[in-house]
Amino acid sequence: MRITYPTSVVLLALSRGFRHGFDIMDASGLKSGTVYPILRRLEDAGMVRARWEPVTDARDAGRPPRRYYQLTGAGAQALATAKDQFPGLARTLAPGAEPAAT
Repeated sequence: MRITYPTSVVLLALSRGFRHGFDIMDASGLKSGTVYPILRRLEDAGMVRARWEPVTDARDAGRPPRRYYQLTGAGAQALATAKDQFPGLARTLAPGAEPAAT
């Protein structure tokens, strides 16, 4: 899989604890039409794994279920390569952005 700059930003966000699409969009400034296709490709490539939260948790919070993503070893390796390829990558997430509690 070719690692583009937006893909690198998504990998970085995941490595910093942002676990679902809306959190990644908020931290990165990327649009949903960019983030979700990247997450699907990363999952297909084995660089992230995903799981749905329990429906009861989402219902109790009054929202649809979230899909939570986590880097795999292959994703961490891809991120390390991306950091070499894109030297300013570490500064791309919104200043002060903190992941939501999962």
